[in-house]
Amino acid sequence: MRRSVPALLLLLVALVFAVAACGGDDEGSGSDDSVTTDIVDTAVAAGSFTTLASLLEATDLVETLKGEGPFTVFAPTDDAFAALPAGTLDELGKPENAEQLKGILLYHVAEGEALSGDLSDGQEVPTVQGASVAISIDDAGTVIVNDANVTSADVEASNGVIHVIDGVLLPPS
Repeated sequence: MRRSVPALLLLLVALVFAVAACGGDDEGSGSDDSVTTDIVDTAVAAGSFTTLASLLEATDLVETLKGEGPFTVFAPTDDAFAALPAGTLDELGKPENAEQLKGILLYHVAEGEALSGDLSDGQEVPTVQGASVAISIDDAGTVIVNDANVTSADVEASNGVIHVIDGVLLPPS
């Protein structure tokens, strides 16, 4: 998989993210005006989304998710992509499957900012891809998107929010 983000840029983004993350513990809901990195840069800085970043780049979706938003992104980790059946990413990376891959990625994105407190059991959240994801909340309070657990919620970015998930969401066929 192609990784063309220069190391110096990654370091700079990581530093900006670290400074933003240490900016205090503001209470309240909604977006934090002090967050200066967008969804893509925030995900790249976290270090566990290199596969997602590469796929966004390969499908020309980086600029979309750097846009004004707001967006809610259910972001699969590198481990989530690694858990896919062998050969899946290679198959999706073929030029003839570009639109299918783009659809899968857009199924992880909803318009608007939905913090975890805004999500409720039984809720259907429409995605940019067109189909909705199903939200459930288990007895321990864990938010589940389709079959993927939210492992880290409410990672704020300048143009929305990221919920880290432990699985790759596949749109209904």
